[in-house]
Amino acid sequence: MLSVSNLSVQFGKRVLFDDVNISFTQGNCYGVIGANGAGKSTFLRIMAGQIDPTSGHVSLEPGKRMSILEQNHNAYDEINVLETVVLGNKPLATIKKEMDELYADYDDKNADRIGELQVQFEEMNGWNADSDAAALLSNLGIAEELHYTIMGDLDSKLKVRVLLAQALFGNPDVLIMDEPTNDLDYDTISWLEHFLANYDNTVIVVSHDRHFLDSVCTHIADIDFGKLNLFSGNYTFWYESSQLAARQRAQQNKKSEEKAKELQEFIMRFSANVAKSKQATSRKKMLSKLKIEDIKPSSRRYPAIIFEREREAGDQILNVEKLSATSEDGDLLFKDLNINLAKGDKVAVFSKDSRATTAFYEIVNGNREADTGEFQWGITTNQSYLPADNHAFFESDDNLVDWLRQWAKTEEEREEVYVRGFLGKMLFSGDEALKKCSVLSGGEKVRCMLSRMMMLRANVLMLDEPTNHLDLESITAFNNSLKNFKGTMLFTTHDHEFAQTVANRIIELTPNGAIDRYLTFDDYMSDKSIKEQREKMYTV
Repeated sequence: MLSVSNLSVQFGKRVLFDDVNISFTQGNCYGVIGANGAGKSTFLRIMAGQIDPTSGHVSLEPGKRMSILEQNHNAYDEINVLETVVLGNKPLATIKKEMDELYADYDDKNADRIGELQVQFEEMNGWNADSDAAALLSNLGIAEELHYTIMGDLDSKLKVRVLLAQALFGNPDVLIMDEPTNDLDYDTISWLEHFLANYDNTVIVVSHDRHFLDSVCTHIADIDFGKLNLFSGNYTFWYESSQLAARQRAQQNKKSEEKAKELQEFIMRFSANVAKSKQATSRKKMLSKLKIEDIKPSSRRYPAIIFEREREAGDQILNVEKLSATSEDGDLLFKDLNINLAKGDKVAVFSKDSRATTAFYEIVNGNREADTGEFQWGITTNQSYLPADNHAFFESDDNLVDWLRQWAKTEEEREEVYVRGFLGKMLFSGDEALKKCSVLSGGEKVRCMLSRMMMLRANVLMLDEPTNHLDLESITAFNNSLKNFKGTMLFTTHDHEFAQTVANRIIELTPNGAIDRYLTFDDYMSDKSIKEQREKMYTV
């Protein structure tokens, strides 16, 4: 359906990828992965025809329609929400526009042309366009009273959902999406996962959400070593196989039969762990032909995130009583919040309103006053906080070594070799450790904040959207570290895998108090009684 032939992309002397040949076929979902800077977004933009490659070409089967998730959130600010969605099917929207213009200036000369357009419009199911667009919007959490609102009057998070509806509208033959889960809540992401898992056409997606990639992908397209390699299966299968290849390469003297046994055990484990039938067919075919030499180790670099504690905390961690907060606009974020945090709790704190979780963290860290209530930390606790907005930490022109020294507690910790050790674990080695704070990317800032947290050696961690700006390698290493952390933790994340594999307790903040359960995240979200309670708790 969509094919790439002899594609090469080069910027100056830097080659992103060279001589790429790949076909994307109907019924499959392809997750495009690669380290930061590997060219994932560039590849999608070439597929979409937004930029030209250095050489080679992209071919879409004649008569097929491609849809792209719009990245410019202000592109439709003068148009209402429903019309913006319908514009996702450009051929249909073009016909509708011409019909409207002809009707506005109707005479007998226009009649034949209007008749032709009406036939085409009906063949494209145009008469149901507005109702189909409205259904999509409702599924994505856009209330009916907003359907005729001008896009420019929506907040940024609602705009993202409208643009997602636009991309999905009209059942495109090829759907291209770059980070579609950004700014979506769990319920909307879950709906999108289910939609794409049952989508019959071709999907090409870039995402840092591992659960999303596992839920929707039938194939992984990995950009590495300047090439694009295609693997059957989802992200977890690719990750585990690349780790296996790396281990086997590191043990070059390992007997071939031992390698073959390890590979066979790996294949059997994943063959029995296929979530969807259409994934199962392609994966089992691939597995039956898989050889050791077919599995390639990745060039990815994974940071060494290790949270050690200066001391073990006692039984009293955090006590919160009747805590309430409102937004700057006067919206009630949460009220009468009562929490007793126990030793070893790993709590996923979340809300439909992200302002609520951020307000909670800011209050218990002493950065903001609560409207009512109080809190008290246990005397044996020491806390480390990663805020969602870390801008204030990077306003100086210090290099990273000097920046991290700010949190040293002893002269030994101020030594350059000691500080560089923490930076090196987060992939800032050599001259990278002398970069100025003012030139850091979003992902680099988060890795610096993690270096700071590791140096503080706290026994209580607080993390507000910690995976924002991180690449898949850092997210995976971070996730594994938090699973192994022996202390207590409060964290908020839109990364489903993070929530499911780390949390042993869920606290949801609502305008009518909190829902507090010792459950895994999946069990919490699937519990029917909790679902009914959640709906009531958000009614102000």
